[in-house]
Amino acid sequence: MESMEKAMSVRRTLDKVTENGWIHTEDMVASEWPLTINVNGLEAATLVCSPSHVRELVIGFLASEGIIRSAEDCLDITFNESQGYAYVTVKGDVKAALERGQRRFIGSCCGKSRQFYLQNDAYTARTVYTNTCITPAQCFALMEELKNRSDVFNETGGVHNAAYCHPDRLICIRSDIGRHNALDKLYGFLLENRLQTKLGVLAFSGRISSEIILKAAKMGIGIVLSKAAPTDLALELADELNITAIGFIRNGSMNIYTHKERVAGPYANGL
Repeated sequence: MESMEKAMSVRRTLDKVTENGWIHTEDMVASEWPLTINVNGLEAATLVCSPSHVRELVIGFLASEGIIRSAEDCLDITFNESQGYAYVTVKGDVKAALERGQRRFIGSCCGKSRQFYLQNDAYTARTVYTNTCITPAQCFALMEELKNRSDVFNETGGVHNAAYCHPDRLICIRSDIGRHNALDKLYGFLLENRLQTKLGVLAFSGRISSEIILKAAKMGIGIVLSKAAPTDLALELADELNITAIGFIRNGSMNIYTHKERVAGPYANGL
């Protein structure tokens, strides 16, 4: 099987408690699915993910881990849906790259369930060099479009959404129960479509964590937008990796935390 897609959400019955009493009803919940990635006969990781755009997820994950550099490095990808396996054949010897990260279980809740990643990311994160600028109006417009096109979140409230954009338009949106998975799907999309990222902007629904900044650096994207807050480590990394981090984009205001020189326009207040 060369590709695999399953429903991103399922209908479940439930009992809802309200001030007027109990109601027996139905609701949609996000799907959660374990995927084990086997590379050249070796197990690399088990991802707990949403079962959509799985091929992009595999390619983006392997690139993020430094196992491949381009989509062409993947010679073959096959899936066993019943067992939840992706079998990947890639160019070269992957043993050293796999040993750097060791075999991991990467949970959907992100954070510490994904074993601390900074040492391994040092091999693949890089300083971003881009002259791309964005206006506040464009930031608001991109975040509004991300919200309006987040169908699975609007249906279930149970996924993260990430979009690859240019300042004037949203190009690709991906959703997943794991924020790192949503970004890896975007990375896989960029690699498979051989897109240059020097004009790129990353719009994201969740908080700007250190992992989000590292993913942006690996993709070569110099501007990160979010409706939520950043962490201190994320901002330290954004400063170092030359990434503009903008958070709390909501209700007509936003916070520019790092590299404000990329923000321009009629109401940038001279920044």
